[in-house]
Amino acid sequence: MKIRNAAICIVLLTLPALSQTTEKIEPLKLGSPAPDFELVGVDGKEHRLQDFDSSKILAVIFTCNHCPTAQAYEERIKQLVTDYQDQGVAVVAISPSDPKAVRLNELGYTDLSDSFEENKIRAKDHKFNFPYLYDGDKQVVSKAYGPRATPHIFIFDNERKLQYEGGFDDSEKLDKVKTHYVREAIDALLAGKPAPNNHTPTPGCSIKWSYKRDSVQKWLDEEAQKEVGLTSIEPDEVKKLFKNDTDKIRLINIWATWCGECRLEFPDLVTIHRMYGHRDFELIGLSVDDPRMKSDVLEFLQKQQAAFRNHIINTTDKRKIVEATNGEFMGAIPLTLIILPGGEIAFKNLGAINPLETKRAIVKNLGRTY
Repeated sequence: MKIRNAAICIVLLTLPALSQTTEKIEPLKLGSPAPDFELVGVDGKEHRLQDFDSSKILAVIFTCNHCPTAQAYEERIKQLVTDYQDQGVAVVAISPSDPKAVRLNELGYTDLSDSFEENKIRAKDHKFNFPYLYDGDKQVVSKAYGPRATPHIFIFDNERKLQYEGGFDDSEKLDKVKTHYVREAIDALLAGKPAPNNHTPTPGCSIKWSYKRDSVQKWLDEEAQKEVGLTSIEPDEVKKLFKNDTDKIRLINIWATWCGECRLEFPDLVTIHRMYGHRDFELIGLSVDDPRMKSDVLEFLQKQQAAFRNHIINTTDKRKIVEATNGEFMGAIPLTLIILPGGEIAFKNLGAINPLETKRAIVKNLGRTY
């Protein structure tokens, strides 16, 4: 990977005390030449700066999958490509974040993190009409450009000198936008004029630089220390759980320690809890093990670090459980349901969950999805 110029956004990054290392990432100054890059895209091809030599204007956009602000701008980026592609304007997006530097609780508004494989899924599902390149492993290119947040846009003129850097416009909410920074800059440059606003704020999620991996591990260690409990629950109380008279989205997983599929899917449930547990969401595990096996069930939950709400149903009479669940449970497990406030079942899965499908159902019902 080649870099012609390394400079960008003033951000002082101090690694955790153990490393005693300070990394300084500076902003690319206006008028600077575009740093070279050679990065793989979701199309499986290598993309280079020189690939865009025939374009009058080049917009390099740093974005990612997990950030709700970045998600909000995807359709606007697609429309930008469509509106300017016949005017000699090229758009390329780069994903800068290290997926190993993202805490699970930073993924509360998404079904995907920022790995290359997840980039492929996002690009396909949302029909990206622009190259989407990956720089999450080494971040050399990203450090050369120095984005502050996602999304952050850098616009270069025909000589590939930086003429604009900042946000896409002045509001994440499309109906609130008053100033279209990027479009105004492109229109001005196409007309041979300077960008009217060449340095603007960049609201969004911070870049997940690799130095943050240490903080992720610290967070995981803290999660591992959380108390894991298990309480007995009567069938009548199960019926109340299914009514869901709270204001939260409720995921109920009915399982047992003797069920192989249940055991295999449990790490995914723990991940889901860690992703969405800080929002209006709760995960409840309902064990249908023999109540006399309570200590064994608790031991399994502790090994799984399942620090969410866990119950063991205090009956061996499956008919009572069927009645308590309004017939949703008919004996087969694992069974996973998403229950909305008021008791409406929004999602039901018999058998081991598909993690992505389940996350999508959660995000959809929690709201703010793009």
